[in-house]
Amino acid sequence: MEENPFVKKWRKGMRRIALVYPNAYASGIANIGLQYIYAYLNSLENCICERFYLDVHNCLRSFESGTPLKDFDLALFSLQFEEDYFNAVRILRESGFKGLKVAGGPCAMINPKPISKFFDAFVVGEVENSKVLDVIANAKTVEDLECEGIWVKEGRVKRIYPKKLDFYLNRQIIANSVFGRCLILEVGRGCVRRCRFCVVRQIYSPPRWRDVRILIETAEDYRGFVDKACLVAPSTLDHPRIKDLLSELVGMGFTVSPSSTRADRLDEEIVEILVEGGLRSVTIAPEAGSDRIRDVLNKGLSEEDIINAVKICSERGIRSFKFYFMIGLPNERFEDVKGIVELVKKVRSMKVDVSVSINPLSPKPHTPLQWCPYTGFDDFKEGFRVLKERKRFLIRELSKLCEVNIESVERFAVQTVLSRGDTDVCRLFDFKPNLRAVEKLGLTKYLKRIPLEVELPWDFIDHGYKKDRLAEEFIRACEFRS
Repeated sequence: MEENPFVKKWRKGMRRIALVYPNAYASGIANIGLQYIYAYLNSLENCICERFYLDVHNCLRSFESGTPLKDFDLALFSLQFEEDYFNAVRILRESGFKGLKVAGGPCAMINPKPISKFFDAFVVGEVENSKVLDVIANAKTVEDLECEGIWVKEGRVKRIYPKKLDFYLNRQIIANSVFGRCLILEVGRGCVRRCRFCVVRQIYSPPRWRDVRILIETAEDYRGFVDKACLVAPSTLDHPRIKDLLSELVGMGFTVSPSSTRADRLDEEIVEILVEGGLRSVTIAPEAGSDRIRDVLNKGLSEEDIINAVKICSERGIRSFKFYFMIGLPNERFEDVKGIVELVKKVRSMKVDVSVSINPLSPKPHTPLQWCPYTGFDDFKEGFRVLKERKRFLIRELSKLCEVNIESVERFAVQTVLSRGDTDVCRLFDFKPNLRAVEKLGLTKYLKRIPLEVELPWDFIDHGYKKDRLAEEFIRACEFRS
């Protein structure tokens, strides 16, 4: 059940706009960007916007009125994850939708080529304080969509973004999201860190923080209406005034939960505030099992930082920890993989509960590792064999210590193809999303090392960085030997 929903009734002459999230409701309602778009479009006199979720009417009828998608004039799809492409294509095919189709979200900002056949245009960037939504709301043809920040499948496009986060959604829908039933406070965008595997540092650059005053004023509006506040940002605790913000929210009576935590930012004062604010578990992402590989990734986090963070938290009553790791990293050796097990053993010896989640690295466009081969090996078949062997080892050893989940090597191979592919990947949507289809269509080339000198499918997007700088970092990562 939603609280504080936006209610608008359709009148003759209004344009019907579908806001489609091809994944679960709990994930979609937690997206503040989508809530902003929904509220803005409904604020326009000539439009009515309704939402679609995968687990509500199978995404074929709207959440608000049950109106079929095919009856809408325009569909806006939010592509948050590459694997959602298969859902999006299925929805378009089954719904019989014939209107304008526009996609946005992180995947559109990273590389829309693999799904470009199914959409008329893509929004590249953040729409707040731009004219993009007004252009889309009034567009009746593809030609009407020509605007800064919109790629109409030809030429180059420059990402748009608000230089300051001096605004905030003034009417937030409260519901059971992936964060629970809470007020969601987006404290910033972009990241001050320079992890070589992470696409956030490029597509949301430069890092921007929201003023504490705006966040507190927003929280004040919801005081007594909801008990929990979830802080979201790529690295929440890096906010320059995070202690002030946490103290204010806890003082207002909120249970406070940061969506992400850096081990090297968990000092005694922050942890004490979080514990007072009801925090009972902490998530940490060491990414790798050794300091050597964390240096390759430019993670800026040592084993000492991780152990110290667990010690500080456990001494203040936090007994539950979740760790995120990756395998298939550049320069990875078996001893680095064994290091994951050794680190978990050290944490478990501190008498705390641990769960571990491990993914194969999917090299992302716009990062220094975009040229890397999937699995980290130049030999395609050997890489798969080694990665599966390492996965079996980790399951066997970690299951003796804690709850462990390791993602499928084949599944992340498909994700990599969807991320790094060109327009020929569109053929994949006529098949089941598995490695066999990738091989049958000759798409394994997108899993191999990419030569530095070749033009990349996503080079047409201007995110404001210099490609040569990424290449220099890639070379440093590959040559790292100590």
